[in-house]
Amino acid sequence: MDMRGRTVVVTGATNGLGLASAVALGKAGAHLVLAGRDEGRGAAALATVREQAPGVVARTVALDLADLSSVRRCAEELRGELSSLDVLMNNAGVMMPPQRRETVDGFELQMGTNHLGHAALTLLLLPLLTATPGSRVVTVSSLAARGGTIDLDDLQAERSYSPSPRYGASKLANLLFTLELQRRLVVAQAPTIAVAAHPGISATGLVQTMELGRVFERLSSVLSQSAEVGARPQLHAATADGVRGGDYYGPRGIAEVRGRKVTRATMPPKALDTTTAARLWSLSEELTGVTSPV
Repeated sequence: MDMRGRTVVVTGATNGLGLASAVALGKAGAHLVLAGRDEGRGAAALATVREQAPGVVARTVALDLADLSSVRRCAEELRGELSSLDVLMNNAGVMMPPQRRETVDGFELQMGTNHLGHAALTLLLLPLLTATPGSRVVTVSSLAARGGTIDLDDLQAERSYSPSPRYGASKLANLLFTLELQRRLVVAQAPTIAVAAHPGISATGLVQTMELGRVFERLSSVLSQSAEVGARPQLHAATADGVRGGDYYGPRGIAEVRGRKVTRATMPPKALDTTTAARLWSLSEELTGVTSPV
């Protein structure tokens, strides 16, 4: 993996998969932008990356995906400073808060953060990406997408809320968005591809938001792999030769739960529904107020 001179933006870069990805990319020579909502954690993550990847070119940028005004400020700052962008790694996320919560803009927290915030950021940064030959948008989904169901008439879970199904829905939305973005990039003959990945079951900070978090952590210690190993599929998607638009990567192990090697992951059939993908795209533009330049 040689990323010398290439610019990469990683969301959720302050811990877990995002930080592991940033360290690996820094060691490979990438110019890094670590995006996160907490200034203190951002500074700590930057220090970690600089310690483990001496000589790395890296900086932080404020980004709260649960606040569209923050997403717009972040994108505006990056468009003003960068002339190109090789990889946007949509990694950040929230997982299964026990009670329904809302973003600043009134979206259900998981759908608003995991999908809508990333969708808005991607579209706002797309001019930088499409100006960069060989660029990639890498969106991190989850095994939970296999059980996810998108209800476009109740996208914000106003009628009913259950933590796990809504998390699965947000992760399915990540895949629907990736494939719809790829279709639009092809039509536009853009030099950018959209790819997705999932980490299997990996030890990350997401469990802290979950109901029964301690129980999950105990199970996780037996079933999960480290964030460094879990980040391999998204790093492959971001850097490997032979990656094609619309590809989906995960761990090469039983049921893609864990594994040090990377394989093309099983795409849930619901993610291949082009009608739902197009409707979700239009609804996402309407809700965020951010329209696609492709």
